Amino acid sequence: MVKLHIKRGDESLFLFETTCPTPVEDLLCQLVEIHNGREQVQRLCEEISQLADHGVTSTPNMQGLTDEQVEELRLVDEWAQRCVPSGGGVSKRDPVGRRCGQAPNDKMAGVLKRTVEEAKSAVSKKQVESNVCLTPEMIRDAMDRLRGATMIVYPMGLPPHEPIRMEFEGNVEEATSGKQASKLILDLSTAQLWWAGKELQRDKTLGDYIGRNEKTKIIAKLQSRGHGAPAREPVVSEDEKKRMMAYAYRRQEELKKLDEAQDDSYLNSDWADPNSLKRAFQGVSNVSWRPR
Repeated sequence: MVKLHIKRGDESLFLFETTCPTPVEDLLCQLVEIHNGREQVQRLCEEISQLADHGVTSTPNMQGLTDEQVEELRLVDEWAQRCVPSGGGVSKRDPVGRRCGQAPNDKMAGVLKRTVEEAKSAVSKKQVESNVCLTPEMIRDAMDRLRGATMIVYPMGLPPHEPIRMEFEGNVEEATSGKQASKLILDLSTAQLWWAGKELQRDKTLGDYIGRNEKTKIIAKLQSRGHGAPAREPVVSEDEKKRMMAYAYRRQEELKKLDEAQDDSYLNSDWADPNSLKRAFQGVSNVSWRPR
């Protein structure tokens, strides 16, 4: 199997396995699905962590208002009263004012947070270091776990304006509207795959570019059309560069010590005299010309 190390810019994303005869069109479809799935899981993990800390999202007309302003305007969050977590809610005010402040109890919050950690680790960039390839099935499994944990804590469901519910129902565009996360989502029609400074054309196969060796490992970059050719990978990685600099520094210190140790006083020692052996055989090694 050909192993692809997918990057976006200089950021490592995930590993993916495929075969040489795979059409680039099909390969792009799988890569975009995994990329967008990873982004969705990470968005859900962030929102569910806030859900565990501060409860469901307040209605749009109450977000950002203080308690005094809510009382003054006589606003009531009906969905916060309906969506009570299992085991009862605990008052934890949201400092941002985005969520209602009725958080799940410690036991239910623990269910959400443990599931979030499992989902994060499943799609983490550390999987690249562990040489674990990501698949669409792993993304769907992480989504199912998050959905199941949310249903356990909120069996009655979440408000319609809750981003978590929008994500689960497929309303990704509405859930990410006006957020930085919307810029990270790739559109299949405009997605491009680059390798070795060349864009892989959709009407060709992967083998047309890398050959027929199924044990090949390449670094490919995924991006949207219109951003130009991505920067090439450096010849020397950052870790190798650090090791080379450390070796050069150690070598420089060794040379400094050698320069400082250029003391030739040892030449006056008996063992350094080239004629000492000759005088020893002639018996004149201990001759002294001074008067006793």
